[in-house]
Amino acid sequence: MRLLHTADWHIGRQFHNLSLLEDQRHVLGQITDLIESRQVDVLLVAGDIYDRSVPPAAAVALLDEVLNRICLDLGVPVIMIAGNHDGPERLAFGARHLSRAGLHIVTHLSPEPEPILLGKPGREVAFYALPYADPASVRQLFDNDVASHDEAMAFLTRRILEHHAGRGPCVLLSHCFLAGGEVSESERPLSIGGAEWVSADHFKGFDYVALGHLHGRQCRGAEHIRYAGSILKYSFSETRHHKSVTLVDLDDAGASHIEQVELQPLHDMRILEGELDPLLAQGRDDPQRDDYLLVRLNDRHAILDIMGKLRTVYPNVLHLERPGLMVGGAQRSLQRDQLKRGELAMFRDFYRQVRGEELSAEQQSLISGLLEQIHRGDEA
Repeated sequence: MRLLHTADWHIGRQFHNLSLLEDQRHVLGQITDLIESRQVDVLLVAGDIYDRSVPPAAAVALLDEVLNRICLDLGVPVIMIAGNHDGPERLAFGARHLSRAGLHIVTHLSPEPEPILLGKPGREVAFYALPYADPASVRQLFDNDVASHDEAMAFLTRRILEHHAGRGPCVLLSHCFLAGGEVSESERPLSIGGAEWVSADHFKGFDYVALGHLHGRQCRGAEHIRYAGSILKYSFSETRHHKSVTLVDLDDAGASHIEQVELQPLHDMRILEGELDPLLAQGRDDPQRDDYLLVRLNDRHAILDIMGKLRTVYPNVLHLERPGLMVGGAQRSLQRDQLKRGELAMFRDFYRQVRGEELSAEQQSLISGLLEQIHRGDEA
């Protein structure tokens, strides 16, 4: 059986007040094409399908469009679980009816392990789904005394392995934070105080573990215990990530082949650093000028309308940093005495930007006098 492991779609996400819906439509189209071209038998989505618990209407419409093509047009079953961003009740609407069409949505823990059996009769693969659940939910449902995410996961996986008892291949979907996992800025913490991690040891008894939550693709504990990563870069901390989905060939011995298939974004996400004039010159011939950019500008003088100038060549500059205004690696203090030393110089830069000419000696004298009056009044 060939599985396609994906996670963290975050449909409906905005980045610096910019909707990423068309970017998501672009990569989801690649995923559906891949399912068809590589003859995938089952699609797995390990949580955070939406970016928030009440998704916008356009996000719901996009998910409906994608699932319709996969389940109905291609006839490929889909198993998805709720992540910590999803609203379980809304995501679960119609789940019992949709399972007849091959869409299996698991949003809550069940009192007893309930595998989803897929494949040819006698050679089925058992898929167990553990949607995101905090320790309090586990305590309430099972009337036990687990105190942490790790204890809760140990309890849940032990029940599943005992229930399955080694009868054929067994795959687990889970949305959690494995100890030692590499994090990104775009991931919402699962708990306060650092008690969210779980041990990879709980997953070693499964043939493949499809994880969601961490946005960088990675394996932890063993090759078959994997995060597929998010389908797009969702923060500038992810600029070095290579976004992909994971193809898994499963046989009686377990995961016999694992392949990461790269996704090509509509807009990449990059960080550019340098002074303004060279960046503007570079941007005029940059074949990726439409990428989403964070610009670190090293110029040490005041510049009028930096974003406007940058966006003439890089239309999708989303964030600007000015490390060039740092001295000795530390930010200039906003203390009054330091501001006094720099105000005239700042005004000269501002005047040059607005008027295109330098302050005359008479104008400088006038401004200096005004600043002195302001300072005397401030100290009075």
